[in-house]
Amino acid sequence: MNTLRKYLDKIKPNFEEGGKLHPFKSVFEGMETFLFVPNTTSRNGSSIHDPIDSKRIMSIVVIALIPTLLFGMYNVGFQNYKAAGMIGTASFLSVFFYGFFVVLPKILVSYIVGLGIEFAWAQWKGEEIQEGYLVSGILIPLIIPVNCPLWMLALAVAFSVIFVKEIFGGTGMNIFNVALAARAFLFFSYPTKMSGDSVWVAKDSIFGFGNNLPDAFTCATPLGEIAQNTGMPYSLCDMILGFIPGSIGETSVIAIALGAALLLLTGIASWRTMLSVFVGGGLMAALFSSLDMTPIPWYEHLVLGGFCFGAVFMATDPVTSARTESGQYVYGLLIGVMAVVIRVMNPGYPEGMMLAILFMNMFAPLIDYCVVQKNISKRLKRLNANK
Repeated sequence: MNTLRKYLDKIKPNFEEGGKLHPFKSVFEGMETFLFVPNTTSRNGSSIHDPIDSKRIMSIVVIALIPTLLFGMYNVGFQNYKAAGMIGTASFLSVFFYGFFVVLPKILVSYIVGLGIEFAWAQWKGEEIQEGYLVSGILIPLIIPVNCPLWMLALAVAFSVIFVKEIFGGTGMNIFNVALAARAFLFFSYPTKMSGDSVWVAKDSIFGFGNNLPDAFTCATPLGEIAQNTGMPYSLCDMILGFIPGSIGETSVIAIALGAALLLLTGIASWRTMLSVFVGGGLMAALFSSLDMTPIPWYEHLVLGGFCFGAVFMATDPVTSARTESGQYVYGLLIGVMAVVIRVMNPGYPEGMMLAILFMNMFAPLIDYCVVQKNISKRLKRLNANK
């Protein structure tokens, strides 16, 4: 690493003012900050934010996502071998490597397209490259069905980075969650590739791993089974462990919980938002259950679909969520309530978490504004009372 640092210091003058490679300064700075922590950060007391740099925050979030990524890869292989009736004889490595080879191209496409656009945009604007897409680049593949075509994924990434992030000013300025916007683009533009019973299980073998399944093979998610009134073929244990069909990174509650623990221990994610999402969803699900409007117990709503993943990794996005402490309670509570309402009241859309978070992204600034104004009013009343 010292050799690399010395090499970068040696060629850096070429990218400075007057250097022959000055037009590519933003590209060089982006690579430098990606490889090494910046030399300076804000000092305590000099900013409303803490002195930790954004790259370190992004790196911690990526590390927190690794358990869901690894389990997602295994589950992709598990569902394929299970559908072929081979899961009892397949080795762990065969199952895992099949999922690895299926998921890896999606991660590569996400990063190549997303970072490519960010580099090009920074070069065009003459600005420093931000690290924000380091997290979005891995989130997007984790929240899509395994059979989503790569060209659709590339199109969604390009749309999300350009129209949801860069047009609003780049990292830290976007109103909506970038990863969820990509998923929403896919869902509304190509609904047959994002929902239904044919998109959740990989059907083709690759590099000698996996099994070729019939094109007509179908397999619904648990929420899809509920929406079709076909019963629940999975146990609560299956739901918690994650051996069920679903988006690549959203099925295992245990893997998501490991990521949540890291985010909470490091203070990256807000426990207020996270807790409130589960409280809101649990209360709403319990209400519907008491009215016999949902065929499953209230607690199963909290472990199915993208609820846990959304509560831990999406609702807590520091850019698009509420920032005041009181506002985070309200923001999370409404996300949980709305996600369950959409699930139960709209049989055509059995998930709900994506729309709930995107909808509340719009209202997060208003929630913070109301909280701040309420505090100002309290202080003014206290000031006037002391006169």
